[in-house]
Amino acid sequence: MNWPTPEAVSEPEPPLGPIADESARVYADDSGDRYFDEARSSFDFEPPFKPRRNRLRMWTMAAALFAVVATGAVAVVARYGLPDWMPLARATFAEAQPDLVLNFPANRQDRRTMPNGAEFFSASGTVTNVGQTRRTVPTILIVLRDGREKIVYSYEVAPPKRVLAPGETVEVNEAVTDVPKSARIAEIGWKPG
Repeated sequence: MNWPTPEAVSEPEPPLGPIADESARVYADDSGDRYFDEARSSFDFEPPFKPRRNRLRMWTMAAALFAVVATGAVAVVARYGLPDWMPLARATFAEAQPDLVLNFPANRQDRRTMPNGAEFFSASGTVTNVGQTRRTVPTILIVLRDGREKIVYSYEVAPPKRVLAPGETVEVNEAVTDVPKSARIAEIGWKPG
């Protein structure tokens, strides 16, 4: 084995170039950027992480909650109907009953003031089954309106006979004494179910 001679090993190294400018140093200790805050202790309590806010998930949950509430509201309205305080237009009377005819002529309706000052209203008419089968007679509704057609009084009348045979007619007579003085118009129809 050949070992290098001391002359070959002791060759002088070339001189180093000038040292770079101090302002061009990569990691300057005197700069304000630090990896940690020296005023804060690393042993202070803090949560292990900050929870991330996923806005898409929050909006999805809000939309799902709204859908559940809206579906529930629709189901309640479908089952029980709109509440009385809703300002939506509703039919005062139910739809016409098949094969049942209400006949309450205006000349058989009477309104007058009693000697004691109470208002009296009476209505007489008939319900006729014009069909070929037996029909159940629903409750009759009498509605009194004022001059501006606002409902001021209403009451229900149970028919004297609940089931009518084909061609059968039943007479209905009803009178009330606690009618408001502002009542001007009377309307008679089937009570909504």
